[in-house]
Amino acid sequence: MSQPAAKPEDPSFEDAMARLEGIVEAMESGKLPLEQMLEQYEQGSRLVRLCTGKLAAAEQRIELIARNAEGTVETTAFDPSAKPEEPAAPPPRRTRAATPPPKEDNDVSLF
Repeated sequence: MSQPAAKPEDPSFEDAMARLEGIVEAMESGKLPLEQMLEQYEQGSRLVRLCTGKLAAAEQRIELIARNAEGTVETTAFDPSAKPEEPAAPPPRRTRAATPPPKEDNDVSLF
């Protein structure tokens, strides 16, 4: 699913966020008449969709750079749903088995 191309009149992500913050402040002030409140809400909804689309497009372009086991650099596509890698658990400690009690003289065992 591709994102629609940005229209020439679309603000940058930062400008859209700044405008959105201004709209939120104006709406929270409680000083806007109902009609202006609705207009601000509609404009805010458009800005939220615009910012969400810009973020989705940016996520598609992000590549994580990681070194593989051989030390060479490889790129991996960004997966926003992936969990951060946790450090590998240390290998389990090997313990020596308890020495079995000595066997009776007439009991022969190869092991």
